Amino acid sequence: MGRHRAPEGAATDFDAATSALADVTGDYTVDVAHTRIGIRARHAMVTTVRGAFTEFSGTAHLDTAKPAASSVTLRIATASIDTGTPDRDAHLRSPDFLDVERYPEMVFLSTGVEQVDDDVYRVTGDLTIKDVTRSVSIDFTLTGSALDPFGNTRVGFEGALAIKRSDWELTWNTVLDTGGVLVSDRIQVEFDVSAIKAS
Repeated sequence: MGRHRAPEGAATDFDAATSALADVTGDYTVDVAHTRIGIRARHAMVTTVRGAFTEFSGTAHLDTAKPAASSVTLRIATASIDTGTPDRDAHLRSPDFLDVERYPEMVFLSTGVEQVDDDVYRVTGDLTIKDVTRSVSIDFTLTGSALDPFGNTRVGFEGALAIKRSDWELTWNTVLDTGGVLVSDRIQVEFDVSAIKAS
């Protein structure tokens, strides 16, 4: 059993995902209302702080026959960071971290896609935060596909990316008297994506 997971058969288990469509090839737009882009960081070396970006847009071209022909673009409004604590959010928006006045967006542009398992696709691309661009790879699992009640063809993907924020010059920190630092350098970015096929 993985960490932070309820035991199998527990009441919190999700229903089985729907995979109703054999071919999900096409152009898609990220459904912001049903998508989450979350972050996790260690605080004071003892606990995990979670947050999410609430304003973003994204498009994707999916080609199941030739995954290398697929592509992804994602734009995230840096000022939309929300950790549930206004003072912390204000600090994250400040020049110490995201500097949202100077850098209102972070951008991911894919440069390659490959299928690495039955439902797993490795998306490699350029991630730009502030004025630094670095290549990253994210493994996305196709979690399901369906025709929703409104006539939309919909697909779901989940993925996660671990980065060192210092690689993007996000270096602010405070050393603790007991050793370690206040905010971890390693950040986890989590993607729960629902996308709708263009008609």
